[in-house]
Amino acid sequence: MDLTKMKNPKFLKELNTEELEILAAEIRQFLINKLSVTGGHLGANLGVVELTLALHKQFNSPKDKLIFDVGHQSYIHKMLTGRTDQFDTLRQFKGLCGFPKMNESEHDVWETGHSSTSLSAAMGMAIARDMKKEKNFVVPIIGDGALTGGMALEALNHIGHEKKNLTVILNDNEMSIAGNVGALHNALGRMRSAGKYNRVKDELEVLLKRIPAVGGKIAQTAERVKDSMKYFMVPGMLFEEFGFTYFGPVDGHDFRDLEKHIAYAKKTEGPVLIHVITQKGKGYKPAEMDEKDKWHGVGPYKIDSGGRK
Repeated sequence: MDLTKMKNPKFLKELNTEELEILAAEIRQFLINKLSVTGGHLGANLGVVELTLALHKQFNSPKDKLIFDVGHQSYIHKMLTGRTDQFDTLRQFKGLCGFPKMNESEHDVWETGHSSTSLSAAMGMAIARDMKKEKNFVVPIIGDGALTGGMALEALNHIGHEKKNLTVILNDNEMSIAGNVGALHNALGRMRSAGKYNRVKDELEVLLKRIPAVGGKIAQTAERVKDSMKYFMVPGMLFEEFGFTYFGPVDGHDFRDLEKHIAYAKKTEGPVLIHVITQKGKGYKPAEMDEKDKWHGVGPYKIDSGGRK
């Protein structure tokens, strides 16, 4: 399709999975071509193509607030909201901003130059929404690197305590600008390898429901068993301890997996965290193979070899 004709993401609601996959491939090729001339944040954006499409399909921006953290993963969001024809001006004087910019679009609801601010912003928007008795979703999209920032951790604590309706998308590509380190990074690694928590939980609940309800003690014991299994199946249960309902890990390049879990989240009361696994640089071999973060933010490059111009 002519990508410059994308003016409002509402059209995504009419697309089936196969059509979304075709669009994702076209967007990736567009970014690879355009950024080879202007430079820009290539790796992070190639990794969030399906995720951004799925979010815009399932939510209604700008009524629903999509808050990108860090802001350099918002290129696809900009394309879907009418700015595809401005990508020739990226990194040019008075050109398209490489980060969300409120004066560019009503869909850019939060300006962020770098990381760890989205969860606090989301909490503020959720409080304001509830005070005004409005009905909309607030959806911060935060990377695993940004999640290690002190402001993000403070906001997790606040959100979990207040039990506000929020859907946090954790975009986990095992990288920030470079490889992550630390206890939280290690905990996320264990969650990645533990398999889908919500599937295990659902299967366990089905099993427990088959136990004949013979008195309150059995029911109480069943609940304790379920809780114990939760801790056994998922190391740490970090986010559930913070007060979030945790879904994941989710394949961030599988539209069916993404849409299913976003639908779950929209029906869940209180704060939800969807743990999405993505591949930084997906769809462009030089960026996929990057182990030294040179494809995070790049200057002009040769598409065929990946060499610098």
